[in-house]
Amino acid sequence: MVSLWKIFLVFAKIGAFTIGGGIPMIAAIKSELTEKGWLKDEDFLDIITLAQTAPGLFAVNISILTGYKLRGTKGSVVATIASCLPPFLIILLVAIFFTSFKDNEYVLRAFKGIRPVVVALIGVPMIDMIKATKMRWWSWVIVVSSMILVCFMKVSPIYILVCIIVLAAAIAYYQDKKGREGQK
Repeated sequence: MVSLWKIFLVFAKIGAFTIGGGIPMIAAIKSELTEKGWLKDEDFLDIITLAQTAPGLFAVNISILTGYKLRGTKGSVVATIASCLPPFLIILLVAIFFTSFKDNEYVLRAFKGIRPVVVALIGVPMIDMIKATKMRWWSWVIVVSSMILVCFMKVSPIYILVCIIVLAAAIAYYQDKKGREGQK
């Protein structure tokens, strides 16, 4: 069983050193938790899926679900506090001192330099999740169709999720009904 202190240290480190919020945290969390053997890849993928569909901040949802998986309610609370505390303190310090160097050329360049890293931090976990899901052809149709609808046709992702949930429920119902008829 993973100690609460270890959970706190891992999530505090992730919270302190991931820039850009929830999505970039995925790679860091996956690396920390799966390499330590605390979570299997399948469990991590389930957590990411649930965290993304639940209301609220993605990073907080990941912390809540991962902490709960590792140590129940106490683990959930510890992971959430640990992942939120460092960014809160960093933002507080930046807010206090930012006015004195907000127009500094080096600071502006540093922020521009961080942008490509954030893009990479978003891209790597996406590729890892695609590999882990071992998608079939129809899954790719859903992915590509969703991307086209959101990016080019400006359809809300909420409508796409609702449609996919209804479709999945209909397919599950049909398969269940077909299975019961086959048993008769």
